Amino acid sequence: MDNTFNLKQIGKVAAKEAELEVQLNKEYSDALTNIEGFSHLQVIWWGDHYDKDEYRSITTTDKPYKKGPDKIGIFGTRSPVRPNPLLMTTIQVIEIDTKKGIIRTPYIDAENDTPVLDIKAYHKSERIKECKVPEWCEHWPEWYEDSAVFDWEAEFNF
Repeated sequence: MDNTFNLKQIGKVAAKEAELEVQLNKEYSDALTNIEGFSHLQVIWWGDHYDKDEYRSITTTDKPYKKGPDKIGIFGTRSPVRPNPLLMTTIQVIEIDTKKGIIRTPYIDAENDTPVLDIKAYHKSERIKECKVPEWCEHWPEWYEDSAVFDWEAEFNF
């Protein structure tokens, strides 16, 4: 079995003063046709700052969250340190320039020049009514909008 995949970068994250943008490569601008009307999009990006063999071999971490267990598997975290640094963020859309292939957003947890691999429309049908989480993170925000004012710094064990 061949374990090789051919991924293409479709764009990048760009920091522009107080705003962030997802800038698509010109050949992918048409993929934004009729995307207006979606308030949120899912951006799949490559954690290039963590694309090192030493990070890819980490499968557990010691107590990353203050209220979390003493050890947790990397798949139970949102850490960019993982076997494949393939990451996803749901972003709020401020504006989409379909001609230039630019999506403006107030926030994305990716660095400037981070490679973007895909974009998917966020649909209401993706919400889970009775989502269950471990007790140690039950107090985290239930809604995306509440995450902006939640004290995330108090959660991490750094």
